[in-house]
Amino acid sequence: MKKDGLIIAIDGPAAVGKSTMGKLIARELGYTYIDTGAIYRAITWKVLKNNIDINDENMISDIVSKTYITISLKDYYHIFVDGEDVTEKIRDPKIDRNVSQIARLPKIRRQLIHLQRKLAEKGNIVMEGRDIGSVILPKADIKLYFSASEEERIKRRYKELIDKGYDVDYEEVKKHIVKRDEIDSKRKYAPLIKPKDAIIIDSTEKSIEEVKVEILKIIKSKKNAGEKQIENNII
Repeated sequence: MKKDGLIIAIDGPAAVGKSTMGKLIARELGYTYIDTGAIYRAITWKVLKNNIDINDENMISDIVSKTYITISLKDYYHIFVDGEDVTEKIRDPKIDRNVSQIARLPKIRRQLIHLQRKLAEKGNIVMEGRDIGSVILPKADIKLYFSASEEERIKRRYKELIDKGYDVDYEEVKKHIVKRDEIDSKRKYAPLIKPKDAIIIDSTEKSIEEVKVEILKIIKSKKNAGEKQIENNII
């Protein structure tokens, strides 16, 4: 893969802070941020909108082949489905409840892998999801695996939804987080796993700033090692 800058892959389960940190790190470095989960959410949104059975792999595959997804990085991260801005719509709890069912379908994941790789081919990218370091970008320069305790993740997702004005029940949020973890980690194709060469970032008892500093140190170390390698080759 020919590239101009680093490719940073971030993986991890729901509500560990991947999106928040991915955006911050990309902004800090002047890189492009890609949330692959938003792509699956966008497909889920269209499937539900068209009353398609979320287990009908062939019908969903047909939807994917006819859907035009675009991402705008101007001012703020926006995702469009067939020209419609669905950035906020795909964060609805209804999408939360169904996205893993669709994301587990092998045919759908294979269809979207090409789009995701194309987005990363020039480098200077921070891409996050659940199979980035293991499947989408196995040769990424830096692989990070985010984790946090289940209790902390549930609290974060509950607060996120409440802050956005959704009327949700804490126990219901917990139920969906647990179910999603099970689906994502046990699906047959491209399950959620920690890549062997990934660095674990546990954010349970850390502030956003502390996590950001930790990751920037990792990136700086990688860059310095790369520059040293180039220097040695020249010498």
